[in-house]
Amino acid sequence: MTSKIIPHLLEPYLSLPEEGALIVLTSILGASTNWLVWRYLHSFLKPAAASSSSTNSQLDGGGGGGGGNEEVSVLLVSFLRDFVFYREGMGRLGVDLEVAAGGRRNQGAKFGFVDGLTGLFVDEGEDQKWKRSIRSSDAREVGKVVGEALDQLSNGPEAKKKVVLVLDGLDFLVAAAGSAEEDGSDKTGEAVREMVMDLREKSHATIITLAADDPLIKEQVTPLETNHAWFALSLAHDADTILSLRLLDTGTAKDVSGVVRITHGGQNFDTKDHEYLYHVGGDGGVRVFERGQ
Repeated sequence: MTSKIIPHLLEPYLSLPEEGALIVLTSILGASTNWLVWRYLHSFLKPAAASSSSTNSQLDGGGGGGGGNEEVSVLLVSFLRDFVFYREGMGRLGVDLEVAAGGRRNQGAKFGFVDGLTGLFVDEGEDQKWKRSIRSSDAREVGKVVGEALDQLSNGPEAKKKVVLVLDGLDFLVAAAGSAEEDGSDKTGEAVREMVMDLREKSHATIITLAADDPLIKEQVTPLETNHAWFALSLAHDADTILSLRLLDTGTAKDVSGVVRITHGGQNFDTKDHEYLYHVGGDGGVRVFERGQ
C-alpha cells in the first residue's frame, strides 16, 4: 500500500510514543533519515482533522502512547540543517511550520526550532520567541538552550501539553565539541549523553538521529571514531525503538531506495522486529513495502 505522507506499514511507529520513550533513527551515506524525520513531524503536527485516518492500534508493540489526535508540541533541534530546509520539506507534506509555531496566527505554539549549526559559525542576531540558535558546542550550554525552549513549549495554554523532542544529527555535536582531557581521553560523548538524559526528563518522548556508517562504528581507529561509536552504541542500548536505514545488500535498484529495519529494546522483549524496503520518489512520496511485493 502506498501513501504519499505516512506509509501504512510505518503508521504504528510514527504515532505518539509512550511517555519517556527514546527512539533512535540511524542512517548511512546514501540512506538519509530526512524523509523519516519529516513524517514524524507530520504525524505530530498535522491538525487532528487531517490525522483522523491515523491508526491507534499497536502492531507488535510498535508505536505508542496515543495517536495523532492528542495535543502534541514538537521541539526540533538540528545540528545539520537550517530552518529553511525543514520548512520547505514539511511544506511539501502540507504542514506550515511557521503556523505551527504560532508565527502567523494568534494561536498557541505547537512547534519550536533550535538551530544547532548556523549559530556556531555565524552571528544570527537575536533569537525569536520560537526559534533559537546554539552558539556554543559545550554540552552544558546546549542543554541549557534546549531546556529553555522545552520549558517554553511545555508552559503553553494547554495544561497537559506533551512535547516531543527531536534531536537531528546529534552526533555532529559529539564531533564538534570533542576535546581531549589531560590523560588523552575524550569525555565529550559522555557529556552529550548526560545532556540527553536530562532533556528526556523534560520532554514526553525523544527522537534522535545519527550516522551509523561502518567506519564510524566498527573501525574505531581515531579518537573521533572511538567517541562516535561509544556514543551511538550507548544510545542504541538506551533506546526503546531503533529504526535503522541502509542500502540494499545487493546494490542499487531503480524501485528501491533502501531498507528500514525496526528493532526494539527497553522493556519490549516480547515484541517482534521488522524489516521493510522503501522507495523515496522524486515528488517526495515514500512507499514502504515487504520483500516480494
